[in-house]
Amino acid sequence: MQDKRNTVLTERVAFRWARVHCALVLFFLVAPILALIPLSFNSGSYFSYPLQGFSLRWYEQALTSPDWQLALLNSVGIGAASTLIATCLGTLAALGLSRTQFPLRSIVMPIIISPMIVPIVVVAAGFYLVFAPLGLVNSYPGVILAHAALGTPFVVITVTASLLSFDQSLLRAASGLGAPPWVAFRRVTLPMITPAVATGSVFAFATSFDEVIVILFIGGPNQKTVPRQMWSGIRDSIDPSILAVATMLIVFAVVLFMSINWLRSRAAAASQALI
Repeated sequence: MQDKRNTVLTERVAFRWARVHCALVLFFLVAPILALIPLSFNSGSYFSYPLQGFSLRWYEQALTSPDWQLALLNSVGIGAASTLIATCLGTLAALGLSRTQFPLRSIVMPIIISPMIVPIVVVAAGFYLVFAPLGLVNSYPGVILAHAALGTPFVVITVTASLLSFDQSLLRAASGLGAPPWVAFRRVTLPMITPAVATGSVFAFATSFDEVIVILFIGGPNQKTVPRQMWSGIRDSIDPSILAVATMLIVFAVVLFMSINWLRSRAAAASQALI
């Protein structure tokens, strides 16, 4: 009886210590980010505490500045276009890579996801060397193609994982009923992998929206995005409106995270429905 009580006490202590440890780790990771939010409402023009007063002047400046407006439009437009390309290419690649009889699968897969592994500076330099002779440097098509290449691996990984757990007997049943391959894909495969495709698209858009190194290499003044505008504001002069933009990006990231969790729950529900 005493041994059982000791075991229960040990489990309670371990459980509470695990919760404390997780809380400390989360605080260590999140505290530097959350520290920016109060500073964005500071009436003064300093990146430090204590606050001099409450004001929305930096949000007003960020939302009304032509430079920030252009950067936001560029980020949204480039992100949307690159996400569309990455989603189409990544889904098609995942359909092939998910087949066990696909030749050289162990070689092709690492090549596709290499933009996630290779340092981004090396990737950006490679884009510049390839795009410069083609006239794609300092142009929207060049930036969109580069961001699409960075986002495609996320779509490939998420969609491939979904297809590996896909019940292939459903496709055989559709084929037995006379459905052509395209109809079987559109009515059977695509509805089942839609949550995974959407999740990969969200990751691809977030990658494009957050990217700054590649845009510094191949983007021109007209292709200035929000991260590049923030970089310029920190390098050239201390612009407090960066704090307001950073706070809005934090909220945007939280919304994306919630969207990804919702899509994952839908994917899990769809998988359970097949069992």
